[in-house]
Amino acid sequence: MQWFGKGSDNVEDGRGGGGRIALGGGVGIIIVIVGLLFGKDLTGLVSQLPATEQTATKASDDDPQVKFVKGVLKSTEQVWDQQFAELGAQYEYPKLRLFTGSVQSACGGATSAVGPFYCPGDHKVYIDLSFYDDLKNRFGAAGDFAQAYVIAHEVGHHVQNLLGVSAQMEQARRRLSEVEYNKLSVKLELQADFYAGLWAHHAQNLKDFRLDPGDLEEALTAANAIGDDKLQKQAQGEVVPDAFTHGTSAQRVYWFKKGFDTGDIKQGDTFNARNL
Repeated sequence: MQWFGKGSDNVEDGRGGGGRIALGGGVGIIIVIVGLLFGKDLTGLVSQLPATEQTATKASDDDPQVKFVKGVLKSTEQVWDQQFAELGAQYEYPKLRLFTGSVQSACGGATSAVGPFYCPGDHKVYIDLSFYDDLKNRFGAAGDFAQAYVIAHEVGHHVQNLLGVSAQMEQARRRLSEVEYNKLSVKLELQADFYAGLWAHHAQNLKDFRLDPGDLEEALTAANAIGDDKLQKQAQGEVVPDAFTHGTSAQRVYWFKKGFDTGDIKQGDTFNARNL
């Protein structure tokens, strides 16, 4: 894919300090030092303090990878502006925060091991760009459009949040068993895949965006590579459907492709679909 215009201004760069979480800030450091002086382990007190983090700055275009991320995010803003306008609503832009190693969000602390994620509490997408190395080397899903698919999927969760789906999921979490909630989680993730495909469908019509030959295949390869069944098989040698939270490889490919083929948001109701 190629992006020819100005990227989004909604990308924050939290990588300057290594993205480290400083528990309790300066107070936490003082507690640890006092513990060392008196020969006592006081780190338990530190863990009870609120986590703070170095302030993020506006991301610069000097880094080609950051420039790419800003371009993808801008294209999602343009597509979802149009989609929400057709629904008679106004789209609220999410922020995308870059981090390294670990990060603190309104949803709690997280490390890069969890992969990219969206936090409904602060309307932010979080990405450690090293994930793209994993996507290529560990999952065999190389290419810039595979990377764009990841961002579009997380933005899809933001769309769900704005449409009230995330709130409904939180209510369901309180009353359902883990197995039943996992089934809902699969539908949530597959809908985000559909929204990623819908983005790709409409992004083709943007004046600053162009799909290259093989781009769609890159996204489908990425969707196929991160299905629950494939990941479970690789990690533990067996597949446990009751533990699925994102959907099988075939399901993820199907719903992304459906979004791409139809471009119709009404076709993405995974929660009431007879077959996933």
